[in-house]
Amino acid sequence: MPEHSPILTPIVALIGWTLVIWVWMYATRLPAMSRAKIDGVGMVGSTGPSLRADLIARGEVRASWVADNYNHLHEQPTLFYAVALVHALIGTGSGLNLTIAWAYVGLRIIHSIVQVTVNRVVVRFSVFMLSSLCVVALTLHAAMALHGWHHF
Repeated sequence: MPEHSPILTPIVALIGWTLVIWVWMYATRLPAMSRAKIDGVGMVGSTGPSLRADLIARGEVRASWVADNYNHLHEQPTLFYAVALVHALIGTGSGLNLTIAWAYVGLRIIHSIVQVTVNRVVVRFSVFMLSSLCVVALTLHAAMALHGWHHF
């Protein structure tokens, strides 16, 4: 069995979590559309934002929270995936960087749970900022390692 960088495991974990939210989104959105009398089969040319607006206008606000989180899991985490792959490729995907990567994944899961349940913006924003600091640290560590300034 070939050896791999340990930082690949949190990458796969976050992808797995994103797929959990994807299932949760459809498990929430389809019944909400039914309750709101939105005909998904007959829709032509609709967009995610227009469906979100229709659901909210018809009292199905919570259904949009899960879809919003699914979208969020395709935004900043792309930076995490990229920098974590850099660490895997240059051999710095263990130790402190692995710990930071797992912290990032844990914080993104907490962010998701907050957003899809209570959606308190101040809590969500605080968790987002902490996760952002993880990406900053991983990026700085990658830059330092690539320039030979320090090995993490």
